[in-house]
Amino acid sequence: MKFLLLLALFGIIWWAWRKPAAPPAAPRAERPAEKMVACAHCGLLVPESESLGAGERRYCCEAHRRGEES
Repeated sequence: MKFLLLLALFGIIWWAWRKPAAPPAAPRAERPAEKMVACAHCGLLVPESESLGAGERRYCCEAHRRGEES
């Protein structure tokens, strides 16, 4: 009986030792910080790439660029 218990324990240890480790997680790609601009109508800060421009002014949405209330 002791022999079977030791054999089972050895088998479990051997199985855990040979089990392949999970591959390391790939690092997430860092995006560079983007300049934030204030909407000329409401003052909301939005990323420059998402803002709408009209001359020197930047807006958060088309309605504010046209001067409409939203």
